[in-house]
Amino acid sequence: MTDIALYVSSLRGGGAERVMVLLANGLAERGYKVDLVAASAQGPYRGEVSPSVNIVDLGAKRVAASLPGLVRYLRGARPKSMLSAVNHANVIAVIARVLARVPTRLVVSEHNNLSQSRKRPKDLSGKVVQALMHWAYSKADAVVAVSKGVADDLAETLGFPRSRIEVVYNPVVTPKLFERAAAPLDHPWLAPGEPPVVLGVGRLTPQKDFATLIKAFAQVRKQRDCRLVILGEGELRADLEGLIRDLDLSADVLLPGFSDNPFAWMRKCSLFVLSSAWEGLPTVLIEALASGAKVVSTDCPSGPAEILEGGKWGAIVPVGEVEPLAKSMDSALIGSGHKSGVERAAHFGVEHAVSGYVSVMQV
Repeated sequence: MTDIALYVSSLRGGGAERVMVLLANGLAERGYKVDLVAASAQGPYRGEVSPSVNIVDLGAKRVAASLPGLVRYLRGARPKSMLSAVNHANVIAVIARVLARVPTRLVVSEHNNLSQSRKRPKDLSGKVVQALMHWAYSKADAVVAVSKGVADDLAETLGFPRSRIEVVYNPVVTPKLFERAAAPLDHPWLAPGEPPVVLGVGRLTPQKDFATLIKAFAQVRKQRDCRLVILGEGELRADLEGLIRDLDLSADVLLPGFSDNPFAWMRKCSLFVLSSAWEGLPTVLIEALASGAKVVSTDCPSGPAEILEGGKWGAIVPVGEVEPLAKSMDSALIGSGHKSGVERAAHFGVEHAVSGYVSVMQV
């Protein structure tokens, strides 16, 4: 019998997906029999899954379409406990367990700030998921939030008992992260004597608010030579490329797409910036600290203030405001700033997270 199943939408790029892969690997290292069950098991993170973890590909193009396959999986494998991540997958996981009629302990985890994501327009399926969330989370055996801010927001937004929500920080920092951060990175912008590089990492979506980062960079660029690299892919690529052209920054801003090793960039950049409008617990901010990068972050709900302990480990600026972001970026680039965040990043190690989930999942 499988000890633990972890259910995800896919193995494509994304913070929650990376977290679930790290959790699966960490649980397998402790000797648990682990299935990583994905609606679609395709994507760059598949190569990061430990050989000790069994990948179950439900072969569905959408999370909702994976419901019949997940029901069949639960009836066949009957895992002792299952963890799902992100609200649409959480709802499907709850429905699947109801239909499968198995005694599997189900834990759902919320990785994002629900009140902020609810403000954004949704398609019909997204609205259905939101309508079902209170019912679904009430049916789960346990609910986990990845930060205190996410837990507080989830309770308030859903009218859900805060006492039922446990906080487990994401597993982020691993020996492999340090190994990959030290990997060679051959790019002309990183050669000795070249201007400093500012780095952003994330999907090109409204949530990450890279438009504000680009506008702030434009102001900093007027003061000193520097360059901006944003690693990631998404639906706003054309809009961001247009903004870069409009601001006459094409020679100094690069959008190279998704990178399977952003840590090497984090180690070599002069400054990492998190410009998000909202988050849950921004994995990339922790990764940047662990890689030794100097950081500046928005005070978005939620996570950065917890990670940076109110500004102890990096500057915190208001969301969506160009001037304060530009000022903090400029200050960081000229050398003023905070001490290395490697010490702080150690609090977000895999062992801490695995222990937290083992306790919640009762395995």
